[in-house]
Amino acid sequence: MDDLWYALHVRPRFEKFVQTHLEDKGFETFLPTYISTRRWSDRTKSLTLPLFPSYVFCRFDIRNRLPILVTPGVNFVVGVGKTPIAVDPQEISSVRHVMMSGLATQPWPYLKAGEMVEVQTGPLEGLKGIIVRTKGQERLVVMVTLLMRSVSVEIDRRWVKPVSEPHKLAPSNFDEMILAG
Repeated sequence: MDDLWYALHVRPRFEKFVQTHLEDKGFETFLPTYISTRRWSDRTKSLTLPLFPSYVFCRFDIRNRLPILVTPGVNFVVGVGKTPIAVDPQEISSVRHVMMSGLATQPWPYLKAGEMVEVQTGPLEGLKGIIVRTKGQERLVVMVTLLMRSVSVEIDRRWVKPVSEPHKLAPSNFDEMILAG
């Protein structure tokens, strides 16, 4: 059986610790991060934070998961009940593509409805996601269905085309609905 990608739920703020320990054990991991600028009264600081807090992706054979589960900080392999579910490889690939693009990335609320688009040109060419508008900017939202989490990245709307007919929503203004949520 091929090794598949699984999402590991880890203790809060233990993402990097778990990633390091799993890599030391020889496992392939993926911990996507983003830069967040925090302002205090006396200073401003840029922090590198996990894109999916409390989750680390790891590639392994599910029949051989004990070394994963005994890693300090790992709570469980994400799944349904006690049955682990692999993450869709296309979703891992999409998040990796977003991370490698060098574009400004940030966490985004999970979405199920909206206009599905495919990027036709630019550094994200080939990706599919949902286009949203916030603060006058166009953003592509890429989802990780298993975690019910999403990632958004700034995009030029000229780079994308609809995948199919846009979904009809009520209210009809999708942008306002997303921002109000």
